[in-house]
Order: sequence, then structure tokens, then C-alpha cells
Amino acid sequence: MKVAIYGYYLSVTESILNEILSFLQAHNVEFVFEKKLYDNLSDGILLAKNAATFSSNKDLDKSFDLLISIGGDGTILRAATFVRDSGIPILGINAGRLGFLATVQKENIEKYLTLVLAKEYTTSSRTILNLNLSPKKPNLKNLNFALNEVTINRKDTTSMISIETYLNGEYLNSYWADGLIISTPTGSTGYSLSCGGPVVTPDAKVLIITPIAPHNLNARPLVIPENTEVRLKVSGREENYLVSLDSRINTVSNDTILTIKKAPFKINMIEFKDESFLKTIRNKLLWGEDKRN
Repeated sequence: MKVAIYGYYLSVTESILNEILSFLQAHNVEFVFEKKLYDNLSDGILLAKNAATFSSNKDLDKSFDLLISIGGDGTILRAATFVRDSGIPILGINAGRLGFLATVQKENIEKYLTLVLAKEYTTSSRTILNLNLSPKKPNLKNLNFALNEVTINRKDTTSMISIETYLNGEYLNSYWADGLIISTPTGSTGYSLSCGGPVVTPDAKVLIITPIAPHNLNARPLVIPENTEVRLKVSGREENYLVSLDSRINTVSNDTILTIKKAPFKINMIEFKDESFLKTIRNKLLWGEDKRN
């Protein structure tokens, strides 16, 4: 077995890394570090000395069985930029706070790595969004996809922007708002949720349109089929606005047309029977904590 390891190095991750590396070496598992993580390791990570590294998605080929992401959900979103369309599944180990995607807790690392070696897990294929701009923007050419959401936000102003929205070429609405979120089911527990969007199970074949602080108060989140093409045209008092793909933010001019649709590939997440999505949302959102239940 061959494993890629990715994460942000923080003091809290040192013990996690040591436990992971001890397990992998004890079971003769080959591991390769993401280079920036490797370069930041302290001398306390003794088992990582002289390890192989990778720097881009081109270094992750079919010889890799999985990628271990150490951190929170944001770390997994960044890990997805390395995995891309390779099909390599991601195992999220939570060193952060909430963790809807990074569901393996640090106290259970050995248990779940043992299940991985025994192949006692399933993979959940997650819908990805593609973003195309007209006119094109060169720095978005190779990273024009998102696992959670594509978000439009106002820039350099406290004034609202108007987001003219079309679904499969048919006019839907002009949202007067601070912004608009186009979310996948995976992203339904992220920014969209905090703006009043619904929680959607990862296997649902839908996308979610959620306005951010809309001035037209009857504008509500809308669930649409995942094969819908969403086209957006933004106007406002400023010449530019912000477009983010997960955590990657770009400045775009008002004359740009945005086209968002389902990508031709998916990201695979490793899941375990006793760490299901339903269990995760019960734990993270405290469902059932009401004393009347």
C-alpha cells in the first residue's frame, strides 16, 4: 500500500503525525509527504526523516491507494486540489474543530487505519463544481473546480451587488444581496448552511443556490438538479467582485459571465460504517440534544 500525507503543520499535529507514521511503518506501508508539510516538520517527527515528497497533482499517480489529510475540513478542500480527477480517495483525520469531512478523531487513528488496511471501508463520491469565465481568467485555468461551493461576494464596498441568474438559459432571478453561494451537497454543511441553506445528504443529485444577506427578503435557498447549468452576471457600484472556489479567492470584473456546472469527475471520501454522515450531523449539529427527545 502507498499513502500520500497532506496537512498544515501545527503543534497539535505532531503527536498525530507520529502515531500515523509509527502505524504505517509497523505495517510496511509506503508513505509520501506533501513537500510544504515535510519542510515544516520539526525534529520531533523522527520517523519522517528522508521521506519522499510530492509537490503537485502530477506527482500523485495510480500507484497511490489513498491520501491522508490531517487538519480540518479546510485542509480536505485543499487536499482535493492535489487529488483532482485521479480517483485517489481521501481519509480525513480531524485536528481542527468542527469536521464534517474530517470525521476520524485523533483518539481513534489506529482503529481506522487498521480498517483501511483491511479494506473495511466504503468510498463516498462527491459532486464537484466547474467554473468557467467569459472572458477567461488565466490564473483559474488549472484550478477551476470546487468541492464545497462557488461563491460570489461584493468587493471594496458595503453596497449590495445584483446577481442576474439563469438556469439552463432560463432567467431565474436577480439577487440583490451581499453575494450568492452555489453549493454541492458536500458544501451544504458549510457556508451555505450558515446563510440559511438546507442540509443535504452527500449522495443527493442536487445543487443549492443560497443568497447571502438578500435585500429581497422573499429570496430563499433553492435546490436544483445537479445537471443544471447556472449562469451568472454581476453588477454593482464597484467595477469588481470576488469569486471563491472553496477557499481560493479571485477578483473578477463586472463584465465577466460565470458559468457553473457539475464537473466530469468526482472526489472520493473514505467512510466507515460507524462514522456515517447521519451520525456526524447528529454529533456536530447537536441534533437530539433537546431534553424532550
